[in-house]
Amino acid sequence: MAFDIHLTGHVKSVVGATLPGLIGDLVASGLTAGDSSLWGPDAEAEASRRLGWLEAVTVSLPLVPQIVALREELTSQGLTRIVLAGMGGSSLAPEVIAQTAGVPLVILDSTAPGQVLAALDGDPEAGGLERTVLVVSSKSGSTVETDSAKRAFEAAFRDLGIDPTERIIVVTDPGSPLDVSARADGYRVFNADPNVGGRYSALTAFGLVPAGLAGVDIEELLAEADATLLEVAIDSPENPALVLAAAISGGDPRRDKLALISDGTHIVGLPDWIEQLIAESTGKDGTGILPVVMLPVSPELETKPADLQVLRLVDEANEFHLFEHHQGEILVSGSLGAQFVVWEYATAIAGRMLGINPFDQPDVESAKEATRGLLARTPEPTAPAFTVEGVEVRVTDAALAASGTIAGVLDALWAQLPADGYVSVQAYVNRLAIPQLQGLRELVAADSGRPATFGWGPRFLHSTGQYHKGGPANGVFLQIVERTDVDVEIPGRPFTFGQLIAAQAAGDAEVLAAHGRPVVTLTLTDPQVEVLSLFEAAQ
Repeated sequence: MAFDIHLTGHVKSVVGATLPGLIGDLVASGLTAGDSSLWGPDAEAEASRRLGWLEAVTVSLPLVPQIVALREELTSQGLTRIVLAGMGGSSLAPEVIAQTAGVPLVILDSTAPGQVLAALDGDPEAGGLERTVLVVSSKSGSTVETDSAKRAFEAAFRDLGIDPTERIIVVTDPGSPLDVSARADGYRVFNADPNVGGRYSALTAFGLVPAGLAGVDIEELLAEADATLLEVAIDSPENPALVLAAAISGGDPRRDKLALISDGTHIVGLPDWIEQLIAESTGKDGTGILPVVMLPVSPELETKPADLQVLRLVDEANEFHLFEHHQGEILVSGSLGAQFVVWEYATAIAGRMLGINPFDQPDVESAKEATRGLLARTPEPTAPAFTVEGVEVRVTDAALAASGTIAGVLDALWAQLPADGYVSVQAYVNRLAIPQLQGLRELVAADSGRPATFGWGPRFLHSTGQYHKGGPANGVFLQIVERTDVDVEIPGRPFTFGQLIAAQAAGDAEVLAAHGRPVVTLTLTDPQVEVLSLFEAAQ
């Protein structure tokens, strides 16, 4: 079997009680047949044009020789450094594919100026722009981050006397603004199936083109996926997608926090992809499943909150020695292609179980609108409630800042956590410069006593951002932004990358506050130094 799942304890009982209903309703076979009525009449119109991923393997196979041929052409020209400009579903899947294959692929899914410069400059080992090909990947064809990256690379190529049409490859939906403009300008374009939403697009052109150009064996990936299709199509208690859906969304009361832990699996970075798929698909109408990416030693595994279900990605889920050590957990193993298929099926089925439309993202646009408004107005930054050790503190509720210390502000934020709440840490910084900031999640989880998520901004806006605004109103939010002298112009735009990321952070905080969510924003004026202050305050 290409995919294995093993259950013990409470979650096994939940699945045992839930599966008969799913089997009796013919959910798996109905989904495989493309039945758009599975999610109710309100979702039917959307679902009817969002089920193309069910046929992604068949539709994508003709792309393989085209991608391989282009890869060979580029390599023959000495163009071996592939940069991917994409957000959310356009970058998370190819990142996992490339990392798991051990193939270098530069991901540009940030508007942080330092990160943009690093993508432009390259490095001594991989080379710089003279060896670089940029893949611009956007389903809508209007994503501000990818458009900005494309503009920056076009200008940089021209400065070197390089024709951008020879170095930029576009992946987008047919007829999108980017599709029309790119073809008119002479760029090479790969069209993806328009009937596939971004987060379900791992096995379409969005996942395959950048990974394949980077050197991944994408034919093998599709073969792995194909080997699993029959298993997920049948209405049987052995169907891994039905079992997984029941495990993550069944039960009364339902455990609505899902810990995702890589613990021995050969797949690199899969929880980040699962996080977007589940959070953006289920986090709406005041409900949802909150994925929480953890380490094998994260503090939540010690405290074990009653609303947390642990899922562990392992090398072999049916190894007997794992059962005793991980009682009550979901153990999952399998090939990468199989993982993509099973998780997509399971998430769609979970949407039906939760009574929501798993294919829309109604609250994602709100942060984009707020960003556009701030860029148009270019207001002066609001004064901080206070500044301490170079860190500027801003809050949505003055009471949060009453202590005058960072530790006190964090304690006040934790005090607003309901019993079933969570903390979201959102870092709008150059993660290449301070990757250690991600370790703050562990300290925040321990200090707050509740599950904590961590997202690099603005990437998470295209991922968990939907859940934070549309899911249960029980989150508190810690934004970390940076002030830096480094900035990059965006050709043809009246704002810079620095102004864009600042507006994205402020816009998201504005929307969260409008939803009644408490937000603390910490601005680092010397990130390398002040990140230590954050770690101390959170302990």
